Amino acid sequence: MADVLALVEARFRTGLGEPDARAAVTFLGTDRIEVLRFTDGDVVRYATLGMSAQPMADPTAALADPVKGPRAELVLSVRGGLTGTVDTDKVLRPLAVLAASPQVEGLIVAPGASLDVGEPLWPGAPFTSVLVAESGGLLEDLALDEPMDPVRFLPLLPMTPNEAAWKRVHGAAALQERWLNSGTDLRDPLRKSVPLD
Repeated sequence: MADVLALVEARFRTGLGEPDARAAVTFLGTDRIEVLRFTDGDVVRYATLGMSAQPMADPTAALADPVKGPRAELVLSVRGGLTGTVDTDKVLRPLAVLAASPQVEGLIVAPGASLDVGEPLWPGAPFTSVLVAESGGLLEDLALDEPMDPVRFLPLLPMTPNEAAWKRVHGAAALQERWLNSGTDLRDPLRKSVPLD
């Protein structure tokens, strides 16, 4: 499946430019996950590389299909340069944990899902979880040879604990509408929770 990852990395380079940093994390019993960093003006994007090497399998299936099934990589965008006190590069390990979750926990990561790392995404971050958004905006889905599913590049939108709790009750679409109506800058690494009353 190394060829899949080569195609994914080529798509990143085409869509986001050359990565200016990369780090690799390996968890026991899983394939290696890399996180690439791309800087575009004051926006820093972190993209996983390795999650799409294997298709995500239904945890209730008796046998995982080694070829067919959804594939994805995760992309987190934050605004850098707002303050020198925010070290968003520390998000590398939490992102790798999220990217390994299909292998470790049998999760299928799809738009509308909440993913929680149980700790701040980076030191001092007001977020411990993310909302998985729809693919196709920043990077187009990457078609693979049949019968493999395309690789989807899923944006991650950081959520405060209050937003995550509200989303569990009202749903992802309602939370995204709140953000939109409030003009929320979802790339602000220090933003406050959107009003939820």
